Amino acid sequence: MTSHVEQWGGSDVWKVGGKVFAICGWHDNTVPGITFKTAESIYEMLRAMPGLRPAPYFASRGMKWIQRHDNPGLSDDDLRYYIAESHRLVASGFSRKKRSELGLL
Repeated sequence: MTSHVEQWGGSDVWKVGGKVFAICGWHDNTVPGITFKTAESIYEMLRAMPGLRPAPYFASRGMKWIQRHDNPGLSDDDLRYYIAESHRLVASGFSRKKRSELGLL
């Protein structure tokens, strides 16, 4: 089960079980900044791609989050994949009981 809220100065924030897995905000009205959690093994590859960077705030705290901030970034299909993977990574941190309560088992 996911939820959507607007917070942090008008950013769209998606959560699973109350924990953030994706954030979207418009900074210059051309390319939305989309932020998502990544596996440590993929983080270094993504951060080196044009249009992607370590997510401000999250990365400065040692968290493996990426932000698409400019073109070319990721294709729509790749972006969908990484957002779904972010959801899975966040949900995997829950106990089995909580995952069951959320209908994630």
